[in-house]
Amino acid sequence: MRLIVSGVAGFIASHFADYLLAKGHTVVGLDNFLTGSPANIAHLAGHPLFEFVEQDVTKAFDIAGPFDGVLHMASPASPKDYLRHPVETLEVGSAGTHNMLEVARRDGARFLVTSTSESYGDPLEHPQTETYWGNVNPVGPRSCYDESKRFAEALTMAFHRHYGVRTNIARIFNTYGPRMKLDDGRVVPAFVDQALRGQPITIFGDGSQTRSFCYVSDLVDGLYRLMQSEERYPVNLGNPNEMTMLEFAQHIQKITGSASRIVFEPLPQDDPKRRRPDISKAKRTLGWEPQVPLENGLRETIAYFRELAVTSRA
Repeated sequence: MRLIVSGVAGFIASHFADYLLAKGHTVVGLDNFLTGSPANIAHLAGHPLFEFVEQDVTKAFDIAGPFDGVLHMASPASPKDYLRHPVETLEVGSAGTHNMLEVARRDGARFLVTSTSESYGDPLEHPQTETYWGNVNPVGPRSCYDESKRFAEALTMAFHRHYGVRTNIARIFNTYGPRMKLDDGRVVPAFVDQALRGQPITIFGDGSQTRSFCYVSDLVDGLYRLMQSEERYPVNLGNPNEMTMLEFAQHIQKITGSASRIVFEPLPQDDPKRRRPDISKAKRTLGWEPQVPLENGLRETIAYFRELAVTSRA
């Protein structure tokens, strides 16, 4: 297939591009580097099946087709990034989604949008199923990201119902792995960075809030399966193994061998107290569930961050 991928220099999208290329597909990657990193796709320079176009997908663009698949993965995704770029975050979920959907409609291509578990907000249902409508503050500081993704889902379904576009919606839960940014504010790079530098590991809240962590190779396998499926409604992709932030910090201490102490800070506004996907639908419709144990994935991730630290000092 010939595929177009927005946000290709981002953490997950760059891994997905690698996965698609390994399958023999041709990939045209778009990014304007607002939050993506050129380093994430530097290894693809000269790849015979990869073409990069520097492009802001919220602006009108015309890239010659036809494409067999359109994958809209562009968006600031970490709290630091979307709080720094709230307007751009809303624009990429609205105008960006519309522009990418128009490419799919033009070419009769399949379309996949990467949404988020943040669609559920601070959930009152646990674990979260795709039929849960969520508990989202539409005017809070995080709303730029939450509502951007919720609108993207609604627009995607509108194009499916009105124009017959073959669509898929992935609701991605916490994903981690190499190529994450150390300073992006998400818990995995934050804890690992603090542990490797011997600084206090900062937990927001009392440490009882929970998350579930999916390794990036598992996630991209789920995305690929979803892209080929006939499921039009949202599908949760994530790891259902839930742990508290305190347990996770202690896990990082153990794996890194760090003597960092744990400190506590106030919980940010609207930060979800519990987060765990119900992946029954993914198991049933995609035959998918995570395979990489947390310890294995963390060792790969920590090794990446150690190498990054060595390179930056050189």
